[in-house]
Amino acid sequence: MLGSTWTSLRTDTRVGSSEEASLAAVSRLPGPVADLWQWQLDGSCRRENPDVFFHPEGERGPARRSRDSAAKAVCLGCPVLQSCREHALHVREPYGVWGAMTEYEREATYTPAPGFPAAS
Repeated sequence: MLGSTWTSLRTDTRVGSSEEASLAAVSRLPGPVADLWQWQLDGSCRRENPDVFFHPEGERGPARRSRDSAAKAVCLGCPVLQSCREHALHVREPYGVWGAMTEYEREATYTPAPGFPAAS
């Protein structure tokens, strides 16, 4: 399939044109996307119910702290804890426990941009 797409792209451009040159620059293409997500296949969370990591709407107080603690316990024994945490911080994951950090703990690590007040 990819070969036929590439062939149609190549035949739709003029030989020697700037379009052809930009298509031929395969070194600028991203690497395999699967490599970026491989760590997720090794996560301990894959063996758990996702409800452990994401709170139901309206959950507060002791129930929420208990669920967060259970999720963090799974994370602390996980072989990809660091990759998971880095991902969640990098993309500013807004929900759930990732890398043994709740959304509130992650939010507290973000530094506000200069000239902008911190969110309250």
